Amino acid sequence: MSKEAQLREELVKNALYRFDESTRMIEKSLAEITEDELWLKPNDNLNSIANLILHLCGNITQYVISSLGETEDVRNRDEEFSAVECFDKATLLAKLETTVDTAKRVVFDASQEQLLKIRSVQGFSFSGIGVIIHAVEHYSYHTGQIAFWVKQLKKKDLGFYDGLNLNTKNKE
Repeated sequence: MSKEAQLREELVKNALYRFDESTRMIEKSLAEITEDELWLKPNDNLNSIANLILHLCGNITQYVISSLGETEDVRNRDEEFSAVECFDKATLLAKLETTVDTAKRVVFDASQEQLLKIRSVQGFSFSGIGVIIHAVEHYSYHTGQIAFWVKQLKKKDLGFYDGLNLNTKNKE
């Protein structure tokens, strides 16, 4: 296998892992809250967990499915933040999982040309690799916000890494 193919494979493998990791953390967070808590906003300057999930679906769709996947961009970003109590937890989680699964397929199937092609997304110029890095980072960022809000609401640790020794030293 060529070095380029190895790099592509490693990028894809790690991006898919990170998508799955954030999805797992959001699922675990949602299991801790009530339907009413899903739509609570900490204050007027912050979003509810539900709005963040809608926002993640929109962002992943725009960046990965539409841009990298070379399909029409139909995102309406403002609706992600203005929606109020229009979905329950199960529906939102299914929407997120479907969006992430579709994005993972697009990333997995992306050709070297698609990964290197420069495109404009939300007014920014990114290669396909840049699109993937943005989507993974953005997903992780908002996953952290969701986890923080759930920890604040429930006053408990979510146990994302229960059973793992996170103090293990690096090895080569």
